[in-house]
Amino acid sequence: MASGVLLRVECVPNIEKRGLGNHNKRIVMSANITLITLGVADIAKATAFYERIGFVKSRTASQDGVSFFRAGGVVLALWSRETQREDANAGEVWNGNGGIVVAQNVASEAAVDAVMAKAQASSARILKPASKTFWGGYNGYFADPDGHVWEVAFNPHWGLDEQGLIKLPE
Repeated sequence: MASGVLLRVECVPNIEKRGLGNHNKRIVMSANITLITLGVADIAKATAFYERIGFVKSRTASQDGVSFFRAGGVVLALWSRETQREDANAGEVWNGNGGIVVAQNVASEAAVDAVMAKAQASSARILKPASKTFWGGYNGYFADPDGHVWEVAFNPHWGLDEQGLIKLPE
């Protein structure tokens, strides 16, 4: 199955003024991911899948041609694979999945098992059943109906905050 993944990362620029006039402005890109777009074959089918596994679609921002979901500190978007390819002018470089994996870290091994079971019940294909990892954690992998690869992981070395976001060690 060709997944046709095209990951679009939108970054919010920080503008620092240096001196006077426009020629002395420098744009510094913030290391911040705000949106991930998955190119899909059928937006309605993909939207239904993501709703079944628990993502909440924005009714206001979403339209027939694009779905937006709250996803912690980022937004997950589903857009037509062909439209995304045309918009990005990516026809020459888009050759399927570029090795991108979207991941969700959870608070326990039992939570990994629960998410994996929900994904499978929602028509995901299990690529690797959840199991202990070489790095001391616990994870599993599934593919959504369009072939996008997801990892569900419990990492005992990283904590999660009250909102379920990773507290990455310094």
